[in-house]
Amino acid sequence: MQPAADLSPLDRVTIVSWNTAVGEGHVVDFVRTLAPGPLVLLLQEVYRGGPEVPSHLPSAVAAFAGHLGGAAAGPSCHEIEDVAARLGLNVYYVPSMRNGGFTFDEDRGNAILSNLPLTELRAIELPFERQRRVAVAATIQGRTTAGTPWRVRLVSAHLDNMSTIKRAWIGAEYGRARQARELTALLHDSEPTILAGDFNTWFGFSDRAYLDTARAFPQTTVLDRRATFRGLLRLDHVFFRLQPGWHAEFRRAESRFGSDHYPLVGALHFN
Repeated sequence: MQPAADLSPLDRVTIVSWNTAVGEGHVVDFVRTLAPGPLVLLLQEVYRGGPEVPSHLPSAVAAFAGHLGGAAAGPSCHEIEDVAARLGLNVYYVPSMRNGGFTFDEDRGNAILSNLPLTELRAIELPFERQRRVAVAATIQGRTTAGTPWRVRLVSAHLDNMSTIKRAWIGAEYGRARQARELTALLHDSEPTILAGDFNTWFGFSDRAYLDTARAFPQTTVLDRRATFRGLLRLDHVFFRLQPGWHAEFRRAESRFGSDHYPLVGALHFN
């Protein structure tokens, strides 16, 4: 979907990263708490339902996709295209896996929503650990009130929380670090980039996935170090590589709005 966008000059964009627990996060209610203006939502664990979801998959693929959230969780859960339509936002969604077996016509993955046009859409499949994971990327662009053009790539990612049975839980840190290194290598260029998502960093800011990603995005600063998963663990992060003169800041929201993760809310300033 690409509705008409306001292409007026702007000097800042509100950016949110949030794991929405497969539709259980109340995205519409949350967005309505934000100030009006240019907005980008980098979402993880969203779901899609309906006839667009493939009705047949190889059994080896379906075996990795237990059912989480989704329509069966209740009427408060909304699939991603419905959320985008209710908010009047552009949406780019790529499924990572089916959400349940063939009795559920759902899949789940990551998405980018915005009231700005999304271009240069890209799906990035991560190294396989326990489940298929696909990061999504898109570019937004415009000009400042001073007439200076800007463009920035935005990436929503979700790393595995566990590894294979062979490596078990203790090896999960190495598995997600491998995913993080592959992702940052594919994003290693001069393009201004914000990479955000659920990195499943069980060891917080000391986790290898965090450390490896932060080294690739050295401009990253953390103003709010509070836990993002049920108030217990810091699993969610935002990393950035910006043009000279730009700056960004992010803080954790005060409510989970129905999800098991808190949103990270911030802004990218172009001057």
